[in-house]
Amino acid sequence: MAPLLLLLCFPLALAGHDYGQALSKSLLFFEAQRSGYLPHNQRVTWRANSGLNDGKASGVDLVGGYYDAGDNVKFGLPMAFTITMMSWSIIEYGKQLGSSGELGNTMDAVKWGTDYLIKAHPQPYVLYGEVGDGNTDHYCWQRPEDMTTDRRAYKIDPSNPGSDLAGETAAAMAAASIVFRHSNPTYANELLTHAHQLFDFADKYRGKYDSSISVAQKYYRSVSGYNDELLWAAAWLYQATNNQYYLDYLGNNGDSMGGTGWGMTEFGWDVKYAGVQTLVAKFLMQGKAGHHAPVFEKYQQKAEDFMCSCLGKGTRNVQKTPGGLIYIQRWNNMQFVTSASFLAAVYSDYLVSAGRNLNCAAGNVAPSQLLTLAKSQVDYILGDNPRATSYMVGYGNNYPRQVHHRGSSIVSYKVDPTFISCRGGYATWFSRKGSDPNLLTGAIVGGPDAYDNFADERDNYEQTEPATYNNAPVLGLLARLSGGHGGYKQLLPVVVECVHFIPLQSSNFRVRLAASTSAPISIAQKMTTTWIAKGKTYYRYSITVTNKSAKELKDIKLSISKLYGPLWGLTKSGNSYAFPSWMSSLPAGKSLEFVYIHSASAADISVSSYTLA
Repeated sequence: MAPLLLLLCFPLALAGHDYGQALSKSLLFFEAQRSGYLPHNQRVTWRANSGLNDGKASGVDLVGGYYDAGDNVKFGLPMAFTITMMSWSIIEYGKQLGSSGELGNTMDAVKWGTDYLIKAHPQPYVLYGEVGDGNTDHYCWQRPEDMTTDRRAYKIDPSNPGSDLAGETAAAMAAASIVFRHSNPTYANELLTHAHQLFDFADKYRGKYDSSISVAQKYYRSVSGYNDELLWAAAWLYQATNNQYYLDYLGNNGDSMGGTGWGMTEFGWDVKYAGVQTLVAKFLMQGKAGHHAPVFEKYQQKAEDFMCSCLGKGTRNVQKTPGGLIYIQRWNNMQFVTSASFLAAVYSDYLVSAGRNLNCAAGNVAPSQLLTLAKSQVDYILGDNPRATSYMVGYGNNYPRQVHHRGSSIVSYKVDPTFISCRGGYATWFSRKGSDPNLLTGAIVGGPDAYDNFADERDNYEQTEPATYNNAPVLGLLARLSGGHGGYKQLLPVVVECVHFIPLQSSNFRVRLAASTSAPISIAQKMTTTWIAKGKTYYRYSITVTNKSAKELKDIKLSISKLYGPLWGLTKSGNSYAFPSWMSSLPAGKSLEFVYIHSASAADISVSSYTLA
């Protein structure tokens, strides 16, 4: 009877899962969370533009970015962590993402976030860390397209520091720069410039961000402080630059900042120590530690303590539900499941590449056991659990239908644009017992309690609310499970496959081409000189537009955003830029140069339209 009882307890335990399909669905969730002007290739079509005046009252453009969960606030700390983890997924498993056909979509998801983070960092020592207020936002139940809530922007600066927020944002920028290093080097350099500045800001002006942005305390309080984010940022900046300064920072501050002392059983948007320890262990196994090896070995021991605790083979083990799910807390426990599983998978691959086992209190453990653990957690999420419930919306047949999410629970603005009032949304839509009118495909919800129980009810926010940081770590994990290892040495230098984005028809629309495809128009941008005047740093940029086709280029329209100074060599035409007055066309193989000067990073330049004759 034992096998029969096993099947009764776990109805889907032997079914197997389509990890590639789950990966594709996971990426759609990020499109549902987009704020700002949605691009023409937006695949989640029940969403529309929103938050179009964000930052305006503060004199800064903060349009874009991601809503973190089921509400309409843009919280900087979890958003930056989300982007760091999406980037890490690409860095470790870019080959598998490419094989699945989802590398481009994953890079799009990263860039949607980093474009916003660039806007949120308008000056070296100023970073906007929140748009909207959780208190007023939660008082209302409205689609993001209907928001009437306070959209005030909150920032940190030298007088009101936030080392944890600035450090995490530096980590996100540095990790993303690795992602774009080969496909978009200009953008990667821009990200690195921001990362360096933000790390300097975080380190020089110490303080917890929620002391400066107090409205965040109720929602994303920085319990762990900022030392973990400073080490985390240094680790990512070292991985992105190989700059000895950041390696020394990790070595010299490991003991005093807790990197070698804190043995953790969780990893997430607040507590980064396990992630730092995993990265530093990687540097050690790569042979990069140098004279810091004794300190790095202590980091590695704490990384392995984390892995052993997840396996149940350590001195202080992670709690698991009867069904085998890692369990940390009742409110959105799934965030810790996906992040721990990702660390387990990458550390397993690091150990395989280094040819060594994991050292636990219970003895030596084969690296494969870590990957088996990660797979078991993903399988639980996808339906291999006592309830036979998929905790990823839209995957399988039995998944949450009443998700705690404003956008998905209210009729689409495109179906019925009738205004939904602040409190009216609660009365009409929140209290409905029916399924959500819009499927929030790919969203991983908070998940079951300590006994595998789950109530699919919209007001059960602890279990039915999704979050971007639940999904971010699972992208690489699903790619790894779908694509296998393929003998790839995880300790070798990272090269992310090139994916070219060629603008066509609209500055918001990108058609993805194979790396070998020849684009008809290329744009090359470089900084040619810099100087300081009246305490302000100015940059001169030279841009070369080349007609790479065999035909004559006419009627070109360029879209230029984030330009804050004069431009020479083009003619302004409405909201676009056209050929200068002395040119009517650009012959095949010829180039056009124009320049601009301003006191900021490079402007965003793309082709809106053109004609080849």
